Amino acid sequence: MEPKGAMIDIGAKTAAFMPLQEVSINRVEGLSDVLAPGEVREFFIMSEENEDGQLALSIRRIEYQRAWERVRQLQKEDATIYSEVFATNRGGALVRVEGLRGFIPGSHISTRKAKEELVADFLPLKFLEVDEERNRLVLSHRRALVERKMNRLEVGEVVIGTVRGIKPYGAFIDIGGVSGLLHISEISHEHIETPHTVLNVNDQMKVMIIDLDAERGRISLSTKALEPEPGDMLSDPQKVFDKAEEMAARYKQMLLEQAEDHESMGVTVD
Repeated sequence: MEPKGAMIDIGAKTAAFMPLQEVSINRVEGLSDVLAPGEVREFFIMSEENEDGQLALSIRRIEYQRAWERVRQLQKEDATIYSEVFATNRGGALVRVEGLRGFIPGSHISTRKAKEELVADFLPLKFLEVDEERNRLVLSHRRALVERKMNRLEVGEVVIGTVRGIKPYGAFIDIGGVSGLLHISEISHEHIETPHTVLNVNDQMKVMIIDLDAERGRISLSTKALEPEPGDMLSDPQKVFDKAEEMAARYKQMLLEQAEDHESMGVTVD
């Protein structure tokens, strides 16, 4: 064991050398964190013999290959992992997964905390991109939260939410820590020029879930389906909220009848 690396007996005339920076994929204080004199283990040969007949070895390369294999498998399984944020930048947050550096884009961070306050927090994450050739490991906090929330939600359910943002195409509604989209076409049966004419940021309201897309991490919402009469969201939104559960029950019954109709159409009578 030397300050700059370790001499490894590989049964050749000259001992091979492993530089300190090749001892692990993870940050270590010194060789003794990973190796012990007399230990026998696998090494990756990094280069041919130098002029002294010495090979350069690495443990980090083996760990690196196995780490990518592991994250590819986790992505294939659509697994949710937990990882600690070790830094943030303008674009998002940085984590380590199996020793590899991963990136969470700002648009995929779903928390009310300031981004800088996430350092040292452990976040549930889903894989967005696993590309060893480009050394890109991209993850989503939002997808993990939406999936967890989706497991407790169902289409046709009425939930209470808060308007967090309004765009020309609709409003983003916070429903218990995850965001759903109330598209402008789903606000009312009546035509609406802009969501701002009906909604304000921080409005609390009842909405109905009309679609759950776990793969894309999206929740689609509607108040249009809750209108007792077309246009009630414009003229009397309180009436819509008061009768929300009743209208949702009708909506669920309609979905059930449609499913039964489709099933009966697929039945062949001899």
